[in-house]
Amino acid sequence: MSQPVENFSDYNLNDDDAERIDIVIPDSCAGFRLDQALQSLLPDYSRSRLQTWIKEEKVMVDDKPAIAKQKVWGGENISVIPEVHPSEMPYLAEEIALNVVYEDDTILIVNKPAGLVVHPGSGNWQGTLLNALLHHAPQVSQVPRAGIVHRLDKDTSGLLVVAKTLTAQTDLVRQLQARTVKREYLAIARGQITQDGKVVTPIGRHPKSRTKMAVVRNGKPAITYYHVLENFSGHTLVQCRLETGRTHQIRVHMQSIGHPLAGDQVYIGQTAHVNPELREPIRLFGRQALHATRLGLIHPVTHEPMEWEAEMPQDMVDLLEVLRKTDEQSKQ
Repeated sequence: MSQPVENFSDYNLNDDDAERIDIVIPDSCAGFRLDQALQSLLPDYSRSRLQTWIKEEKVMVDDKPAIAKQKVWGGENISVIPEVHPSEMPYLAEEIALNVVYEDDTILIVNKPAGLVVHPGSGNWQGTLLNALLHHAPQVSQVPRAGIVHRLDKDTSGLLVVAKTLTAQTDLVRQLQARTVKREYLAIARGQITQDGKVVTPIGRHPKSRTKMAVVRNGKPAITYYHVLENFSGHTLVQCRLETGRTHQIRVHMQSIGHPLAGDQVYIGQTAHVNPELREPIRLFGRQALHATRLGLIHPVTHEPMEWEAEMPQDMVDLLEVLRKTDEQSKQ
């Protein structure tokens, strides 16, 4: 039923209130439901968005709150106070401290702390690494995703590369696709891992929980190598190397072989075999024990191989000390 507006001069932004849109319903919309009329008059907004505004009394008809299914007959004065969703707003530059490991005119290497979200999204529209990058290097506003080419989970710490130019971003994306970017992680996994190994199983969206990933038959190829560094009675410190970069890859792969990461509340697995003395320290640790410790790539401009390393953060160091002390006490 929707038709194009015949006379756009009949609606405008109110000069006294720049956030309010005033509309006079044209005769061409006579007989329409209000939400249908608004959809034809305000094509930039979806009908579901307009219906939500009607329910929230952000739409007035002749100075009275609109009713969801009411019809219009032409000549009604409509006022709309649009509430723009954060995802539709420009990202803001925010003065957030960054641990910059390396920077030149082309790339930026950041050691991200645990707890910092990389990219704005549901529930985290501000206070992210992207917001910090826009303040630290304003030129990245001209690059898609502010130059972010790969991510770390909110509660994973460690190294990230950011492109400061479109050319650099294109080159880095190609390196990631070619699997030539070196990414190594330190992780504390549950259980005894006695030998090095490799996990080659596809990863995709969890069939029942859309916020989780899982090993699924029709998922994307994923390869993780793991190397044992230190054993404890109920945990193992491992070094993981990514050949691919799927969402939650290490967390999903380690869980799939029976060794979920310590502190991982999403891919926790069974807890029955955790030493009771360690349950409280791991709970207080408060995140998955995962740190991106080494990053290597070919510089997009000089084409020289470069590599950086970030030491294990203090919270993981402290957790390892608890594991060692608990082991020593159990042997006495």
